[in-house]
Amino acid sequence: MLYVITAILVLDFVLGRVLSVLNASYEHLPIPEEICDIYNEERHSKQVSYAKVNRQLSWLTNGLSLLIMLLMLYLGGFRWIDLWVHDITSEVVNPIWRDIMMAVCYFSLLELAESVISIPISVYRTFVVEQRFGFNTTTPTTFTLDWLKSTLLQLLLISVVLAAVVGVYDSIPDWFWLVSWAVVAVISVFVSYFYSQLIVPLFNKQTPLPQGELRDAIEKLAAQAGFHLTDIYVMDSSKRTTHANAYFAGFGKKRRIVLYDTLIEQLSTDEIVAVLAHEIGHSRHNHTAKAMATGLAQQLLMFVLLGLALRYNLLAGAIGCEPSFHVNMFLFSILYEPLSLLLSLLGNYVSRKNEYEADAFARSNGLAQSLVVALKKLSANSLSNPNPHPAFVFFYYSHPTLVQRIRALSNTYK
Repeated sequence: MLYVITAILVLDFVLGRVLSVLNASYEHLPIPEEICDIYNEERHSKQVSYAKVNRQLSWLTNGLSLLIMLLMLYLGGFRWIDLWVHDITSEVVNPIWRDIMMAVCYFSLLELAESVISIPISVYRTFVVEQRFGFNTTTPTTFTLDWLKSTLLQLLLISVVLAAVVGVYDSIPDWFWLVSWAVVAVISVFVSYFYSQLIVPLFNKQTPLPQGELRDAIEKLAAQAGFHLTDIYVMDSSKRTTHANAYFAGFGKKRRIVLYDTLIEQLSTDEIVAVLAHEIGHSRHNHTAKAMATGLAQQLLMFVLLGLALRYNLLAGAIGCEPSFHVNMFLFSILYEPLSLLLSLLGNYVSRKNEYEADAFARSNGLAQSLVVALKKLSANSLSNPNPHPAFVFFYYSHPTLVQRIRALSNTYK
C-alpha cells in the first residue's frame, strides 16, 4: 500500500510538470489576431517572463512538497505525529472525545506545519514576483495578519468538520457515510451562503456602492433581467493587489454583488455592466445551484469510499501506525487523488460550457462588445497567458481561453 501511495504522489507531480512544459512550449507562438491590440511585443514579453517565474516557483513548491511527503512517509514522520497525538490525549476517558481530539490535533498539526513551511515561498511570491510585475500593493503587516487569520480560520473549520465527522463515525458507524455527508453538506452550504457576510469582513472592507451612473446602470440591468438584487458592495482589494474581479454572493433573495475597487478603476461603466451580465447569466441558467449539487454528489461519493476504507482499516498499517480514524482518513485523501482528478476534469469541462452560456446571456442583452473589451483589459492587466496549450486548458482551466470566448461572442468560434 505504501508503494501505491508513493506512485500516486510521484505520478501527480510528473503529470503537473509535463503539462507545465507543454504549456511553456506555446509561449512563443504568434499572438492570435483577435488580441493583437492588447498583447503587443512588449506586453507579451512581460507576460512570458511572468509565466516563467511563476512556473519556476511552482516547480520548487511542488517539488519541495513531494520531497517532504516522501520523507515523512518513509522515515516515520507521520507515525511519530500519531504517537505524539495518542500520548497527549491518553488521559481523555471518553472514547468518542478522545478520537475527536486525536483527529483534530493530527490534522491541525499537519495544516499548521504546511502553512508555516509555505511562508518563505508566499513571501517571495508576494514581495518579489508580484512586486516586480506591478501587482503587489500589500504591506508586511497586512500580509502577516492575513496569514494569521487565514490559518486560524482554516484550523477552526478543520476542527468543526472533524469533530462532527469523527463523532458520527464513533456513534453510528454503519451510517457514517450518509450522516457525515449530510453534516458536511450543511456546513458547506452555510459557508457559501454567509461567505460575504462572515468571512470576507475578516480581511476586507465592503462598502455600499454610492448612488451614481454605475449603480444606476447595474440596477437597470438587474431589473431588465428580472434578477432580484439586494445590495451592491465595493471591496477594497487594492490594499493587497491590482488584480481585478467581481462576484455574486448569497442565494435567493439575499444575493449581493461585490465589486473589487480595482475592477471599477480598470473598466468603464458599460464594461462592468457587461461583466455583471455574464454573472447574472450564470444565475439565470442555475449554474451555481447545479455546481453546488454536483459538488455535494462528489462529496457523497467520497464519503461512501471513505466509509469502505475505514471499515477494513488497511491504510494506517502501511506506515506503521495503529488503526485509527485520523491516519486512515489522511492516507485515504492521497489514494482518492486519481478519482478527484477525473472528477475535476469533468467539472472543468462543465464549467467551461457554463461560461459560454453566461457569455451568451450577456450577448443577448446587447453587451457582447463591451464584454469582449472587458475580458481583453482584464486579461492584459493580469498578464494572462494568451496561448495556453490545449492539454493544459483541458486539465486546469475552468474557463475557456480568452480567444475562444471572443470568437464565441463574435459568432466566429473555431
